[in-house]
Amino acid sequence: MRFFTSLAQVPEDFGPSAVTIGKFDGVHLGHRSVLGALRDAAAESGLTSTVLTFDRHPLSLLDPANCPTALVSNDKKRELLADTGIDATVMLTFDRAFSRLPAEQFVRDVLVDALHTRVILIGPDFRFGARGFGEVGLLTELGKELGFEVRVLEARRSGGTRRVSATWIRRLLAEGDVAAAARLLGRPGSIRGVVVHGQQRGRTLGFPTANLSPRVEGFIPADGVYAGWLSVDGNQLPSAISIGNNPTFTGVPDRQVEAHVLDADIDLYGKTVELSFVQRIRGMRKFVGLDELIDQIGQDVTVSRRILTNPDDLITN
Repeated sequence: MRFFTSLAQVPEDFGPSAVTIGKFDGVHLGHRSVLGALRDAAAESGLTSTVLTFDRHPLSLLDPANCPTALVSNDKKRELLADTGIDATVMLTFDRAFSRLPAEQFVRDVLVDALHTRVILIGPDFRFGARGFGEVGLLTELGKELGFEVRVLEARRSGGTRRVSATWIRRLLAEGDVAAAARLLGRPGSIRGVVVHGQQRGRTLGFPTANLSPRVEGFIPADGVYAGWLSVDGNQLPSAISIGNNPTFTGVPDRQVEAHVLDADIDLYGKTVELSFVQRIRGMRKFVGLDELIDQIGQDVTVSRRILTNPDDLITN
């Protein structure tokens, strides 16, 4: 997949293209349905299938207090888009100047002059340009004038009822229902971070953990213990993952993320790892003493191993 972070990087002979526009946060099943239609439209007419997206949620600039946490980082989004088989992604910086770009100028400068768009695929509620004044009707009229076709797609729905959305997925993750979120994403939700030195409590208890730096990329699920995978250097390792402040001890930061790799003790300090969440095992709670905690961790490890060995045998939260 070709990847550009500005219109200046797009070569003059780019395209002609079939384009879709959106945040594509999480690249979930709804997005993948759109991208499948994009690939088909491009193949029909020998066009370059192209995603136009942005480096941040527009609300991070326009209304920061109401801006949702991203499901994935920009690097992860790039990887997920590449995996769908599209030809190119243009990830523009959503800054103050871009937010003020009039709708018609956006169409002429970006879609026509830079991407040489012949077909554009959008949802029925698509808005564009300064203050979102541009809508489907205006885009259709400009398409007739400037030589591109507008195709309006229906949203992908889960079970034929509710529209798949990043908002819905965030809500599920915030509730700890990572299994339901995975069904909408088409894969387990995940986060990335650098492994740092902790207080070595896990090793003392017989269950060494990889502690992630507070600077985590992605949406962290609700506090609790999860069965999941730790990916590093091309290897995927079964793990029991803990999120929270571990109230049995004092001084543990809120939302601390740590993973115990099952049946292995490897040095991960300084490495960037990805944690994928398969199933929530339990919530975070305080234990009376270390013996009770050690016993519970042992049970968590056993349950995690069973879930990861038999992914169809998920437990009920």
